[in-house]
Amino acid sequence: MNPAIIPPPIVLYLFAIWTICWKGIALWHAAKHNQKKWFIAIIILILFNTMGTLEIVYLFFYAKPKFHIKSLVFWKKKETK
Repeated sequence: MNPAIIPPPIVLYLFAIWTICWKGIALWHAAKHNQKKWFIAIIILILFNTMGTLEIVYLFFYAKPKFHIKSLVFWKKKETK
């Protein structure tokens, strides 16, 4: 095999972390909003690494309510009026 084709291990680790983060967020969102079909689809596709593509498409285009990056900031207290 050509050694130029094999990526260094750090790249593989970064891809794994990227995928796990997006998959976790998508599973959490689908479970929280009772979207069972999407939850099952994401679980089944653990066998196929889509590098977070399916999860990102779900979160930004199909999730109800729509996902916003600001919702990831869960540690800040919400202001009450």
